[in-house]
Amino acid sequence: MAFEAASAAPAGADTLIADTTTQGFRQDVLAESMNRPVLVDFWAPWCGPCKQLTPVIEKAVKAAGGKVKLVKMNIDEHPQIPGQLGIQSIPAVIAFQRGQPVDGFMGALPESQVKQFIERLVGPLGPGATEELIKEAEALLSVGDPAGAAELFGAVLAQEPDNLAAIGALAKVHVDLGDLEGAKRILETTPAGKESHPAVAGARAALDLAEQAGSLGDLADLQRRVEADPADHQARFDLAVALGAKGDRDAATDHLIEIVKRDRTWNEDGARKQLLQYFEAWGPMDPASIAGRRKLSAVLFR
Repeated sequence: MAFEAASAAPAGADTLIADTTTQGFRQDVLAESMNRPVLVDFWAPWCGPCKQLTPVIEKAVKAAGGKVKLVKMNIDEHPQIPGQLGIQSIPAVIAFQRGQPVDGFMGALPESQVKQFIERLVGPLGPGATEELIKEAEALLSVGDPAGAAELFGAVLAQEPDNLAAIGALAKVHVDLGDLEGAKRILETTPAGKESHPAVAGARAALDLAEQAGSLGDLADLQRRVEADPADHQARFDLAVALGAKGDRDAATDHLIEIVKRDRTWNEDGARKQLLQYFEAWGPMDPASIAGRRKLSAVLFR
């Protein structure tokens, strides 16, 4: 099926839910549908049923965890594409696969029917789906795509609001992105009594470290102070925290180990305690945690 005036670049970065225009339709819908099904929601501001459908279909798309994408088109502002498709009543949702419309529905359907519609396109969204989404999100984090991972963790929470692994992981992503307030809001959704779950506790530790680092002085000044006086444990401690906040885990570990070597009792064993907080924030299987524990053990039990 051919569409006129549809050759412009995509409207923005890849997300599960986006708006499109006549000019962006080819890229946002037709090209994207070569990778996964794209649902196009034709709507208008004056349409009451459209407002009813919006939260339902957005929730269902998020719950599908990246298997489908939702693209919304305001027919008042962009009438050409819906005219070509023969859209005469809204809300209307048309699914595209491999560049072609393959299915659709009209009206504000309930959540169960919207989910069934999506499952016709991508297969069952069963109980094991959330575990797979978390694995996919972790894979995205490993290749440096925190935004994509955040979408998938959010999709897990759309299905299972009490999923502790997703709560902790999403909060940690916000910490890494510098959104400390967002991380706090996510951690506040932790069910009562579950704060000690490793993922949640790790995210809380990472948040505490980030807030602690924000109160420190200039990194270069701290380095100069340590070079001028290697026994200035407070400067070395602050430098370690600052380095940890910037992602230099090995250097942060080494400075804290140095304090433990020089004076285990300094600040009520503060350097060792800080290391343990790092290990919790980084996760027990993180290479920096494993290496750090070995270094700490070598000092403590030599």
